[in-house]
Amino acid sequence: MENRVSSKENRIYRECQRLTRKKYRDREERYLIEGENLIQEAIEYGADLDRLILREDWSQSTDFPVRYYVMDRKLFDTLAQTETSQGILGIVKKRSCRKDELPMLLSHRNVVVLDRLQDPGNIGTIIRTAEGAGYGAVICLKGTADVYSPKVVRAAAGSLFRMPIVTVASEQDLFELIRSMEKRLVVTCLEGDCIYYDVNLTENIALVIGNEGNGASRSLIDQADVRLRIPMKGALESLNASVAAGILMYEAMRTK
Repeated sequence: MENRVSSKENRIYRECQRLTRKKYRDREERYLIEGENLIQEAIEYGADLDRLILREDWSQSTDFPVRYYVMDRKLFDTLAQTETSQGILGIVKKRSCRKDELPMLLSHRNVVVLDRLQDPGNIGTIIRTAEGAGYGAVICLKGTADVYSPKVVRAAAGSLFRMPIVTVASEQDLFELIRSMEKRLVVTCLEGDCIYYDVNLTENIALVIGNEGNGASRSLIDQADVRLRIPMKGALESLNASVAAGILMYEAMRTK
């Protein structure tokens, strides 16, 4: 049955409009996804897909396992986050993962910690890379940009449906969580004592990726079990955060 959305006062439109803002994504524990590939991944991997929104000119199959609504083009275009939208949006419930579940869930597996990262492309790429490198979870310190923003969702390319994501309110909470998981805290910094390929990164580490401009916080560096660096030539002082994260996460896979 077709459910038509043709007014800004429509409940479904207003619901989608709210989810373009972080405070409502946080409050409702849901977020928007866009595009055929992402919708298909959500269905295939059992993401909690609540409903779909189709632009009125959608001409492909409507054989979906969830309810869908057909929205007037002008309304749909106010919600779409891409310049050439494919004409399909989904509302997904966030995957729930509590901090106290992690120790049992992540025995011997590595985790990556995002310390106040701000660039959505970096965050999404790191989440995607973490899945590919066999990491068990992503932990976000307070101050990290919204993991469920449209740009992060696109860059993560479906990994949000599969990777446990946990946010911690403070560094003290992070330290307690890492102790409960019996992980070594590994931080990259310019004054690192070790070059990354001289350190065993294969298991049981919590790898911190610091803020793009300022790096990891001083207290994280001071509390680290291992402080490492990536050697560079030329005048560079640091690499892009997602590039550095990829090098370090795949080093663990290479040497395992």
